[in-house]
Amino acid sequence: MTTISSTSVCNNAELDQIRQPRTDIVAERPDGSDRWVCLEGPFRVYRRTLRVRQNGPDQYHVTETTTYKLAVVPWGWLLHFPIRHAIAHRTTHYRYWWAPPDRLSQRAATVLALLAGIQLVDGYLGTVLSQTITFAAEEFGHGNRAQGIVQSVVRAGVLIALGTAVIADKRGRRSLLISAGIVSCCFTVIGGLSPNLWVLGGSQLVARGLSTALGVLIVIVAVEEMPAQSRAWAASVLTLSAGLGSGIAVLLLRIIDFSEYGWRLIYFASFFGVMVIAPLGKRLPESQRFVAAVPPKTANHALSKLRQSRLLLLAVSAFLLAIYWAPASGFRNDFLKDERGFSGADISSFTLTTATPIGIGILIGGYLAEKHGRRRVGAFGVALGATLNSASYFFEGIPLWSLTLLGGITAALAVPAVAVYGPELFGTLNRGRSNGVLATVGVLGSALGFNFVGELSDRLSTVAPAIALLTIGPLVVACLLLLCFPETSGLELEELNPEDS
Repeated sequence: MTTISSTSVCNNAELDQIRQPRTDIVAERPDGSDRWVCLEGPFRVYRRTLRVRQNGPDQYHVTETTTYKLAVVPWGWLLHFPIRHAIAHRTTHYRYWWAPPDRLSQRAATVLALLAGIQLVDGYLGTVLSQTITFAAEEFGHGNRAQGIVQSVVRAGVLIALGTAVIADKRGRRSLLISAGIVSCCFTVIGGLSPNLWVLGGSQLVARGLSTALGVLIVIVAVEEMPAQSRAWAASVLTLSAGLGSGIAVLLLRIIDFSEYGWRLIYFASFFGVMVIAPLGKRLPESQRFVAAVPPKTANHALSKLRQSRLLLLAVSAFLLAIYWAPASGFRNDFLKDERGFSGADISSFTLTTATPIGIGILIGGYLAEKHGRRRVGAFGVALGATLNSASYFFEGIPLWSLTLLGGITAALAVPAVAVYGPELFGTLNRGRSNGVLATVGVLGSALGFNFVGELSDRLSTVAPAIALLTIGPLVVACLLLLCFPETSGLELEELNPEDS
């Protein structure tokens, strides 16, 4: 509980102003004489009281005390000082550079905070294989081709994600989300005991399938709970959380320099994810839109055609983005180790240096996507980000570091805008299944991309030409965003999906 108290001397007009309910970081409602409580805001507990003593005909001594507890566990420490400053400095409007465009309710703030904590674990689970495969393959005596095959086969686990998402449309989001996260952690731990590369791939097939399902359900719940002008902003927060989880996996790569078996410890560390997901999931409520959803009584041909056209558009885009970004990310460590001579510590430093600032692009992208629309922001980030990233594979030294950094930040601008399209463009009872299909198509693109880059890089002894050829995918998606995608910023999900009206 945080308490802020201030004392002032004011006249009648100033006292009347202080007695008005706040409409900035919190929307207040009266709760008795000189007492106010929270009507809307990210607080579990909120109370403001005044003690007024008259000193003269038009002079008052006023003590104002505000007590509150944030509804953003476990991230309250991160927002402590910004919220404290906002409470202490009252304004007449809601406008903060660090806050979402809409004022969040207690429920929305709580749900987003819990999802961000779970997303951190999901980011770790989704990064383990790509960061360690090159070292595992070296221990087991395999090259690029075997790595490409394993990473392609592991993508087949998306069928598990598809099945989980379909069930989530029938049984609810919460239980499937928690189960997928915990079981994925357990199978990742099992991967650390693998006697060969193929057993590692089999355990990761299940772990990554469930991790993919976890990521899909997290975004769906966030989109269903957030207000209309904060969905892309919420996606940026969740992406940052996933990035933090990925960063932990990258940081642990330093262990590999001390032992050739060090990569196994990165898998064993996934056990701690269970201790994060279980308590946070226990506090996570079921999606309010899923609870309120009512199955349509009759099929609507026009509605069916709309769903099909949206699914086709998003599926093509997901495929073209995945066929590029999956191998561009998955072969990065192998490229750095074999073609640029990086050690495990060097790779860790490179990744942290070039990936950490990506958070800036994600935050800016979420804000721009809400203020200026998804399409333009998404198209710019997708096209330029992929182009700069591909160029980095042809250089070494400072140009390598610089192009990777700029490409990552630019591509990050598109992440919030593109990420919310899948949940936004489908009705509540079709949202999980549709996004499961999109994840499946994306994984198919990933598998083809890995096979293509693995085969071509083994023949040419370098990955740069293969990565460059696949850049055509993101460029096509940028054109689709500008020409074919609808603008969804600021619209309620019920406006976008007639079946939910």
